[in-house]
Amino acid sequence: MAAMPMRKLRLWQDKIETEVAIFGSGPPLVFLHGSWGLRNDQEFLDLLARTHTVYAPKHPGTSEGDSEAVHQIDDWWDLIVYHGELLDRLALKSPVLVGHSFGGLVACEIAAAMPERVEKLVLIDPVGLWREDMPVKNWMLLSPADLRAALFADPKGEHAEKFFQLPNETAERIDAQVGFIWSQACTGKFVWPLASSGTVHLSAAQLSMLLEGINWKRPERTWQPQTMV
Repeated sequence: MAAMPMRKLRLWQDKIETEVAIFGSGPPLVFLHGSWGLRNDQEFLDLLARTHTVYAPKHPGTSEGDSEAVHQIDDWWDLIVYHGELLDRLALKSPVLVGHSFGGLVACEIAAAMPERVEKLVLIDPVGLWREDMPVKNWMLLSPADLRAALFADPKGEHAEKFFQLPNETAERIDAQVGFIWSQACTGKFVWPLASSGTVHLSAAQLSMLLEGINWKRPERTWQPQTMV
């Protein structure tokens, strides 16, 4: 399978280098990858590219040669503004937005903050809604075996094997393992609300739910909505 063609962009006042895979033909579609990076998504993206021009950016910090870029993004608001700038630089007014896992959470935030920039929103197993009876596991702390069981109904099946497959050559294998772990760190920075000086910083979607009377940790309506965001 040929490598995905990559375009490099300098964003965020030239502080972040972002690699974007661009291929296919048709209406524009932006794909936001999950917590494990873009490496294992090519087969799926090839299917999307049959009917769309696919734009698949790498999350800040996961582009080759700029692993420290994630430290330039402080919080969710920064991350949303960053993606708005990315869409501008790619000259995408309102593409179809597809998000998987962590990318689904980001896609929701973009749609909540900038609905005019999203023609259609497609979510694949998104994270972001916490329920006390179905808590989200911290995948960064799971053993490889537990991670397989958490991600796949059949941990030993074909799809799981493809997802966790590593190169045979030693140096490439090490690079892939490091990238797999670092991608989880770069995305994990934004998964849970961060407390700073006693203040919990909520994302746009979480704030909207709070103002509409929905407990974002247990999403069920507690009172009638009185405020619109």
